[in-house]
Amino acid sequence: MSPFLTPRPIGEGFRVPRTGHPARSRAGRLVILGATIALIAGACSGAATATPVAIPSDATASVAPPASATPAPTPTPIPAATFPLTLTDDEGTAIDLKAMPHKIVSLTPAATEILFAIGAGDRTVGKVDDPSKYPPAADSVPVVATYLGVDVEKIVALGADLVVADHGITPPDAIVQLRRANVPVLVVDAKNVAGVLDDITLVGDAIGAGPAARDLTASMQAGFDQVAAATQGLAKPRTFYEIDATKEIYGPRKDSFIEGMIALAGGTPITADPGASSIPLEKLVTADPEVIVLGDAAYGTTVDGVKKRPGWGVMAAVKTGAIRPADDVVITRPGPRLVEGLIALAIAIHPELAGQFPAGSPVPSPTPVAS
Repeated sequence: MSPFLTPRPIGEGFRVPRTGHPARSRAGRLVILGATIALIAGACSGAATATPVAIPSDATASVAPPASATPAPTPTPIPAATFPLTLTDDEGTAIDLKAMPHKIVSLTPAATEILFAIGAGDRTVGKVDDPSKYPPAADSVPVVATYLGVDVEKIVALGADLVVADHGITPPDAIVQLRRANVPVLVVDAKNVAGVLDDITLVGDAIGAGPAARDLTASMQAGFDQVAAATQGLAKPRTFYEIDATKEIYGPRKDSFIEGMIALAGGTPITADPGASSIPLEKLVTADPEVIVLGDAAYGTTVDGVKKRPGWGVMAAVKTGAIRPADDVVITRPGPRLVEGLIALAIAIHPELAGQFPAGSPVPSPTPVAS
């Protein structure tokens, strides 16, 4: 029997890393599509009205802030957490940590990025497979989970003293088994953009890197605000973010994470109905998107291919050629690169913004946490 528990897709769409997934083919992509849609649906809230999201501190002049902006107050230094420590995760479970974790396992690519961004890469002893291979420094970390399941025995054998899991993508029975083995499991479940920042802080507190986590989220929030400022006075074109259209047409649900990202990026989101996983062609035609963003571009979806689809030629975006590929990983992964994703999405919706944002990752340099 395979050591991997629960053969179930694991990845990130709003948490599914499409780029470079082992199954690059259309058929392989459908293996994880169901999980992708479930994850996006599970990340629901009124994100479209969320407070705007990371741009390097030395590039803050690239986008002028709103005229009404007031200087941010000087933050009060927040000391690192002391242990023992009890935290409540996103599922409402109390997590008791007797000492600062030194052997951390990440069961979500976003958590892996967070751990490395806040200086805990050297304490990360296991990870879920990340086909997008980010960050490169994590490449040598042993894989203890894939999109097929979680190797609970391997995690226990590593002596893990903290596992970071995700409500939407980690099999519940794996979480149960780990906790039965007395391994603390912190479950994150960001419902919207603000929830991503909260989860970064939660992970930071759990590993004794609260100040570094708050530095990161402050940088990210500044970036969100700058993107919102850049799009504030622009038209808000009707925008459809395509997740997949192999058979049915999949896009963001109403009140979902991606809907909020589109709104922050300066678009008017076109969504499926609440509770629906797909959007009928008739509804999409009626909505008449002015921009189509191809989140599935890494899987071979092309602009020309979209133009040739039966029934799509009547849409404004197809008529004008406003069909734009985008990097789905950075747009939908709830981690340190989310502002990079928001910038990519904003430029896909408003190409005139290209060049207004600094190149490179907005993630600040991590400061290793003393053990």
